[in-house]
Amino acid sequence: MISIIPEPVRLELKYGKFILDTACVVAADPGAVEIAEGFVRSLVPALGIEYVVFPEPPQGKYKPLWLRLDPALTNLGSEGYHLQVAPDRVELAAAEPAGLFYATQTLRQLFPPEIFSQTPVSGVVWAIPCVEIEDSPRFPWRGAMLDVCRHFMPKDFILKYIDLLALHKCNTLHWHLTEDQGWRIQILKYPRLTEVGAWRNGTVVGQGDEESTYFAYDNISHGGFYTQEDAREVVEYAKSRFVRVVPEIEMPGHCQAAIAAYPELGNTGKQLEVCKHWGIIEAVFNVEESTIRFLQDVLDEVMEIFPSPFIHVGGDEVPKKEWKGSPTAQKRMRELGLKDEEELQSYFTRRMDAFLAGRGRRLIGWDEILEGGLAPGAAVMSWRGEEGGITAANAGHDVVMAPYQYLYLNTPQIQEDTHRKSGNYLPLEKVYRYDPMPAAIDPARAQHVLGAQAELWSESIGDPQRMEYMSFPRLCALAEAAWTPLERKNYGDFKSRLQNHLSRLDGLKVNYCKKIDD
Repeated sequence: MISIIPEPVRLELKYGKFILDTACVVAADPGAVEIAEGFVRSLVPALGIEYVVFPEPPQGKYKPLWLRLDPALTNLGSEGYHLQVAPDRVELAAAEPAGLFYATQTLRQLFPPEIFSQTPVSGVVWAIPCVEIEDSPRFPWRGAMLDVCRHFMPKDFILKYIDLLALHKCNTLHWHLTEDQGWRIQILKYPRLTEVGAWRNGTVVGQGDEESTYFAYDNISHGGFYTQEDAREVVEYAKSRFVRVVPEIEMPGHCQAAIAAYPELGNTGKQLEVCKHWGIIEAVFNVEESTIRFLQDVLDEVMEIFPSPFIHVGGDEVPKKEWKGSPTAQKRMRELGLKDEEELQSYFTRRMDAFLAGRGRRLIGWDEILEGGLAPGAAVMSWRGEEGGITAANAGHDVVMAPYQYLYLNTPQIQEDTHRKSGNYLPLEKVYRYDPMPAAIDPARAQHVLGAQAELWSESIGDPQRMEYMSFPRLCALAEAAWTPLERKNYGDFKSRLQNHLSRLDGLKVNYCKKIDD
């Protein structure tokens, strides 16, 4: 059975098979050599051998596996490709390297699933069906967000997660790096952000009841951070797999870890600790020029590390209590002629938007940045539902759809995992059936919907194994929702293909959820 995830746009099954054996050679155009070498390396663990990459198919009785860059395929876009498998040759062609890379990911899935084994496999005939595939994505933004602040995740896991995104033709890792509960990225100019802000003295483990404000803590130190060298390694690793890393530096809320490190950034002058519990925290950045300069210094260092055209500045769940009680904030509002604190946040966001735009970058934030007026060049990530995304797109702003009702993968995926008091869960089918293009968006504005993204907030996800469990197989469903045309999607067919695909995840040692609720 052919079980490619995400489902290609067009697939035609031909007669015969291609067998990978000693008569095979791998060849690549000059611009495709690195992609060919990466593909070959992906086969080494299972095959136990590594093919040499030739500049062109050699003469003689060889069976070439040939990677070509073909400008004639520009109609398929920068990520589209053409793959043709015949008994005596395999040709992968694309107009640009990204498309060629995705062709290799499809080719990997045509082999028996044992090809994904991390140890040598014997007794398997490495045969693939003869097919012709023409493929390209429905949306240009297909990704997942990892929150490494509530619980720190080791760098090796981040690299593994990037591999899994790339396998599923997802091209964006949104890296949530700062929070109330931990600051995770080294900033050389402000060392206390990680010396102090990366560590908390305990983590909430419960509270008396739903109405109680009392929290119980484990009193175990938790933390960690990524050096700038770590982050650059992640960026380069992702780049070679055509995954862009979008960093998120939260502002003006969700920032207690930063204020704990530098109290002058807050509104009260009090020495705070890195937050040990979850929820919407009242501590927010003040709006003084010194704080704005501080955050712009941070963004300067972030931009040196991350080449992403988008820089995420959060902007969600910003309580206004401290600003309302701050004489300095109220004076600033009067000077600027702002009518309320919502407009003050909008002013703050516009300052950051102008700063990023002046350096050739684009601001993106959660849909709360719409409140009080949206900065002209800003893009919106719509999480509270589709309404913010619809409003933004219809107003001419780019949008990434990330509604919690369909794409928050920290929500349990099977009923038996749900909290006894909530009962909320997000089954595989609901993720699969999500359409990132709401009907309420003006067709003339449809190009502003960049795509879709899943979120993994880590309050209840304490380690990489749990992160994998919550991600898969639902991330497989999101990948198909963002790549495959609506008319090609079929949940029953997807579930059938998924059974074979899970064997691939077994080979990659992914701790996916074994049960699927219907």
